[in-house]
Amino acid sequence: MDKQVNQGKLIVFSAPSGSGKTTIVRHLLDIEALDLEFSISATSRAPRGDEVDGKDYYFLSAKAFKDNIKNDAFLEWEEVYRDNFYGTLKTEVERIWAKGKNVIFDIDVSGGLRIKRKFPDQTLAVFVKPPSIDELKIRLKKRKTETEDKINMRVAKASAELATAPLFDTIVVNDNLEDALAEAQKQVSDFINA
Repeated sequence: MDKQVNQGKLIVFSAPSGSGKTTIVRHLLDIEALDLEFSISATSRAPRGDEVDGKDYYFLSAKAFKDNIKNDAFLEWEEVYRDNFYGTLKTEVERIWAKGKNVIFDIDVSGGLRIKRKFPDQTLAVFVKPPSIDELKIRLKKRKTETEDKINMRVAKASAELATAPLFDTIVVNDNLEDALAEAQKQVSDFINA
């Protein structure tokens, strides 16, 4: 990607699974003044529930994902769990910038920090922090989308992810959803309008 062509800003939201980052991102997308468009991530995992290819994720086979890695097609990518890849296709960001919009990401902590490193001045990296690990586990169980083993894997991973919070530009604690939404909106608005 040619850094000279970049038109918009990059707004990264990362957090342990179940922290509420997707809810916050959806709220921000509804605010027209922010001029945001969602960056659809690619993944090698199977769709969950009513997820739609090209809307929620670009669902790729593990082989197709690895081929894209070899062809340098990703801005960032990560093998989050064994044989379970997530990443941001360069073409996705270029598509959004071509519309003159700012890109908002709902991605893994490692991917968020990679984007911040590649585009330090254009990126606002926001870490959404759950009130506690116990609350995180309750939220994951309420989803009813994963097995107990998967939930325990996510909770174990969350401890390591929480340790990265100070590497982000700002932290939004999602203890009270209304407060978290207001804080996130203020941070993004201030960054876009700076």
